[in-house]
Amino acid sequence: MKTKVFLSIMVLLALTISASAQKKIEVTELPKPAQEFLKKHFSHTSVEKAKKDPEHGEKGYEVKLKDGTEVEFWKDGSYREVEGGDNPIPTAFIPDNIKAYVAKNHPNEKITHIDYGHKDLDIDLTNKIDLEFTKDGKIIKDKKNDVKK
Repeated sequence: MKTKVFLSIMVLLALTISASAQKKIEVTELPKPAQEFLKKHFSHTSVEKAKKDPEHGEKGYEVKLKDGTEVEFWKDGSYREVEGGDNPIPTAFIPDNIKAYVAKNHPNEKITHIDYGHKDLDIDLTNKIDLEFTKDGKIIKDKKNDVKK
């Protein structure tokens, strides 16, 4: 009996900690660069919810837009990841050399996802091809064109 009570308390405690890690915030609580990024590139939709990024604790923010797009920001408000699911995302903020590579090598495809990792930059296209670039935009991986460096 004591074990069941103890386990119940532990489960409730874990749920409470998990819920607090995903603290919802107002859009106005995002850093100014994040607010400006959303206004400039996603003016066609609005914010459904914003929260401190549970993956990165207090180090970032996560925003879900009403069109289904999800945007993650670093603590300073610079964007880290934009996920459109199966839908194309705006590309004005994507480096020109990456857009040029996609246009030349995948002319019928659109970018649906961009993720700035610690070492590289990942791009997903509408045909489910995953591209990988260095931080300065040099191609590392493109399965369709057999690029792997």
